[in-house]
Amino acid sequence: MKTVLVPLAEGFEEIEAITVIDILRRAGAEVVVAGVTENPVTAVHRTKHITDCSLEEVKNEDFDLVYLPGGVLGTTNLQESLLVKEILQRHAKNGKFVSAICAAPNVLGRAGILDGKTFTCNPSQTDKIVAGNYVESRLEIDGKIVTSKSAGTSMELAFKLVELLYGKEKADEINSRVFAKI
Repeated sequence: MKTVLVPLAEGFEEIEAITVIDILRRAGAEVVVAGVTENPVTAVHRTKHITDCSLEEVKNEDFDLVYLPGGVLGTTNLQESLLVKEILQRHAKNGKFVSAICAAPNVLGRAGILDGKTFTCNPSQTDKIVAGNYVESRLEIDGKIVTSKSAGTSMELAFKLVELLYGKEKADEINSRVFAKI
């Protein structure tokens, strides 16, 4: 079983978090949703979400993938967490997948993970990212760094992450029940 960490911070973008969590769980991944703050975590559109645990509780665990949903406020709150930065740096250093969508590649850039890497993000964020080489694409993979553009690319990203963790056949199997246009 593959393991995935999804840190949630106040102001995260619902579609970007829940879509990816859902598709990865359908594929059989153990997805741990960890709150940067206490429950409930309020998303950008004021929906409230209960996490599986606090980020502090899983800070020393290793995961096959660490995924960051965007949302401008959520991204700012992720960036301000030294624990998020430490976890990202450790996983990237250990050759694990690290992924971010929309504004969240900012967190990767500030953690030094995008140095010399190609990435994509929401075009409104390109001037805020301190490292890496931005490209205009819906989804970008550079080694073990996977980035995506916005809420509208969440499903595409989710299936790509399944493919990277489990293979194309598993991604196709899950999509045979979901019928996503990817």
